[in-house]
Amino acid sequence: MNGPVHSSSPTLFMKKIFILLFLSFLASIMSMEAGVGHLLPIPKVVVERDTQPFCLNRNVVLYDPTDCELLRDFLTDHGCRITTKAKACVRVILTKDIAGSHDYPLYGYENEAYQLSVSTHEIVIHAVTKTGVIRAVETLQQLAEGCKGRPRVEAVEIIDYPSFKIRGFMHDTGRSFLSVDELKKEIRLLAQFKVNTFHWHLTENQAWRFEVKAFPQLTADSSMTRFPGLYYTQEQCRQLDEYAQKYGIAIIPEIDMPGHSEAFERAMGHSMQTPEGIAELKTILTEVAGVFRHAPYIHIGGDEKTITYPNFLGIMTSWVRSLGRKAVIWIPNKAQFAGADMAQLWSTAGKAAPGIPNIDCRYNYINHFDVFADIVGIYKSNIYYRQEGSPEVAGEICALWNDHKLESEQDILRQNNFYAAVLASASRAWQGGGKQYIEQGGTILPNEGEEFDDFKNWEARFLFHKAHCLKDEPIPYVRQTNIAWGLCDKLADDGSPLNPQFVTGGGIYLRHTWGDIVPADTDKPLGDTAYVWTYVYSPKEQDAGALIEFQNYSRSEQDKAPELGNWDRKGSRIWLNDVEILPPAWQHHGERVDNETPLTDENLTGRKPMPVHLKKGWNKVRMILPHRKADGIRLNKWMFTFVLTDKTGRDALSGIVYDPLKKYKP
Repeated sequence: MNGPVHSSSPTLFMKKIFILLFLSFLASIMSMEAGVGHLLPIPKVVVERDTQPFCLNRNVVLYDPTDCELLRDFLTDHGCRITTKAKACVRVILTKDIAGSHDYPLYGYENEAYQLSVSTHEIVIHAVTKTGVIRAVETLQQLAEGCKGRPRVEAVEIIDYPSFKIRGFMHDTGRSFLSVDELKKEIRLLAQFKVNTFHWHLTENQAWRFEVKAFPQLTADSSMTRFPGLYYTQEQCRQLDEYAQKYGIAIIPEIDMPGHSEAFERAMGHSMQTPEGIAELKTILTEVAGVFRHAPYIHIGGDEKTITYPNFLGIMTSWVRSLGRKAVIWIPNKAQFAGADMAQLWSTAGKAAPGIPNIDCRYNYINHFDVFADIVGIYKSNIYYRQEGSPEVAGEICALWNDHKLESEQDILRQNNFYAAVLASASRAWQGGGKQYIEQGGTILPNEGEEFDDFKNWEARFLFHKAHCLKDEPIPYVRQTNIAWGLCDKLADDGSPLNPQFVTGGGIYLRHTWGDIVPADTDKPLGDTAYVWTYVYSPKEQDAGALIEFQNYSRSEQDKAPELGNWDRKGSRIWLNDVEILPPAWQHHGERVDNETPLTDENLTGRKPMPVHLKKGWNKVRMILPHRKADGIRLNKWMFTFVLTDKTGRDALSGIVYDPLKKYKP
């Protein structure tokens, strides 16, 4: 691999490199101020007006028939004093429809379309419902984000509406635990990006987290095998339900039945699938409905358990309906039951149930995701083969099933790349489109073209918010659209690559987590060994960090850690300027890391970046990746991650150029 690299299309790569440099410069300028270029998700229609912005921090008159608390808070938080007489005016107008918008009926979810007009002294919001007003305010929040000096809102005309009505996130707090304060913060932050559903998985084998007044033994320490004593009181749940309403977020509480119910059995002394269990579940669901007053749906699970009690899921669905709510179930389930009011699809076997709304969750189990490649996959992918929602395809939920015990809330969010994954998926659901489903498009980031430009645009917007409203959150994702690689599976006698392919991104799958179901990032299949390289131009000699990974350890597996001196269990190796970069001294080296042993340094998200030194000028990065069975690994991911960052790993290293062709001329 030391010889010259020849490409069939070097002009294309040169063009891309110069474009990336220009866009990087442009992005650095844009990052100084908020504006329409940072709105996320990207609105349907945006027209910038050639007038001065609407300055905040002054007296304003507010006319709002919806009495939107979020709108009032936005104004006062930015220094506005609401009076009865002022030059500046903020006006809300309810209307029957927003011209050109898309909507469809879905129980519990209002029309979210809005039109926002901002001029020097007036902000006008047209919306069909109060929820539409909330979405307009969330856009105003982003327009005011990061302003230098006096806060203000750019003069614009925006028409916007969601393509899919459900855009959500799920926490499994049965296996893990997140404080109410943490959940409130996530609701507040994610709502700014028009996430509108929190699926709250409250019960699991390890613990029952929802307080039941009738059965206090459910939340007793003796019923929990993980984080005993941690649960949510009914008052805390009631407060969170009210809090979410302010931000236009619906909570879907889940009491999983009859599977994932070992905590129930420890507490009650019998299975859910008994006459006693049925009666107790009815009492429990009655208390759930009384606490979550605003929840349109109650999730009753139903998956991964053989159902022996006659019509168990039908009985529970009918009871939920008797409480004035709709019932959600997982599909597939072993009862082959599809008679609920909504289905949530999981696994490759999850097929949409006819005649009811379906939530796509099939490839959104972010506990299996890496930091870089999978973000490309879920952002590019449409929602269950659809460009926009319908009464049968309601939207998507990003699910975080953290089977592994982790030490802290920050570990859960960082190791699962929570914010980037949720916002990539929710952006796609709001914006609609997506060229093809992930089963066809995979995680491939094209070298150029519409899909590349779309993702690069999303990335720049997301990173702007990472530096502003999300600056205190544990986000491992950094810029990757400027990273280019060459790879092949055969070398000539002089070490030069034969039939090279060129790929883009910080993380590359040569074989995906889901094998052949989700395509890998290469145009042509590779043999037993991959040879990978790029050159990095640095304008100066400098120390940096490197995010490196060859096996992403899913937070739901119980795999063996690498042996000492090895990056993975297949024999992958990496060199910088012909000096091998050696792996960390793994804390659990050679050990099977069971679910009660927290993951630590196995993934790049659990350790500091590797310290590296770049010389001025060209630096050579090369890797060898064997593809073979890795003992002790269930999901054998053939992949690599390499991204140069600052020493902390917080931001991508600026001012450098990745070029496997070494054609860049400084």
